[in-house]
Amino acid sequence: MLDKKILKFPEDFIDQFICGDVVDVLRMIPDESVELVVTSPPYNLKNSTGNGLKDGRGGKWPNAALLNGYANHDDDMPYDEYVNWQRSCLTEMTRIIPEDGAIFYNHKWRVQAGLLQDRQDIVSGFPVRQIIIWKRNGGINFNPGYFLPTYEVIYLIAKPKFKLVSKCNAYGDIWEFGHENKNKHPAPFPLALIDRVISSTRGGVVLDPFMGSGTTALAAKTLGRHFIGIDISPEYCEMSRQRLVNPASILRTKRSQESVNQGSLFNG
Repeated sequence: MLDKKILKFPEDFIDQFICGDVVDVLRMIPDESVELVVTSPPYNLKNSTGNGLKDGRGGKWPNAALLNGYANHDDDMPYDEYVNWQRSCLTEMTRIIPEDGAIFYNHKWRVQAGLLQDRQDIVSGFPVRQIIIWKRNGGINFNPGYFLPTYEVIYLIAKPKFKLVSKCNAYGDIWEFGHENKNKHPAPFPLALIDRVISSTRGGVVLDPFMGSGTTALAAKTLGRHFIGIDISPEYCEMSRQRLVNPASILRTKRSQESVNQGSLFNG
C-alpha cells in the first residue's frame, strides 16, 4: 500500500503498478501528461436494491466472487458518496489528459427503486463526446419481471483536439465482446475490448486507475505503448505484475490481438 510517499513523475509512474488510493495517486500526476485513460470502476453493486447478489442466488453467476466485493473494497457505498467519489476520480482524469486526450469510462446503467441510474449524475459537466454500447454475454436473470441484461456503456470523454486513428470510426458505436472467463479478478475487462480502444487512439501512455488484474497494461505493452496502473488492492497489483512477467500471458495476448485484427473491418 502507498505509504504517504510522494511519487515523482514520470520515473515512479511509467510502466509501473501503484498500490494506493486512486484519487491520492492521480493527484500526483502532472496536468496534461497522460494521453489516454481506459477504466472501469467498481459499480457499487452491493448497494443495489435487487437481491440477486445479496441472497445467495448470485452463486450461479460466473462472476459470483462479487458477492464478497473486491479485494480491499466492499462495493457497498451510500449512493451519494459513491457519485461524489467517481466525480472526484473523473475530475483528476480530465485534468491529466492533454487537449488531444480521451477517457474511455466503462459503467453500467441500472434501475434502482424505479429510478434510472444512467450515470448522468457522475458524468454531467465532463466533455462526453459519445456513448458506446458494449454488448456482452448475459449472465443469469434472477428476476422473472426483467429481460436478461446484456450490455454496458462506455463513455468517451474527450478533450477538443482528440481524434481516432484513421478509419477506426468505422467500428461504429455498438461493440460485441464476451467476458474474460479465465481470470481470477471478479470483473475483468475483455482483452479484445481494451485492444480496440488502445489501437484506435494515438496515446503513448495509457492509464487505468482501477487496474484490477492488469488487462489494460497487458494490452498496452503488446501494442508498444506505455502504461500506468493504479489499484488499492495489493492482491490485484501483484496479480497484474505476474501477468506482465509471464511470457505465456503475453503470447496469448498477441495471438488474441492477431485474431481480432484478422477479423477487422480494415484488412483485405
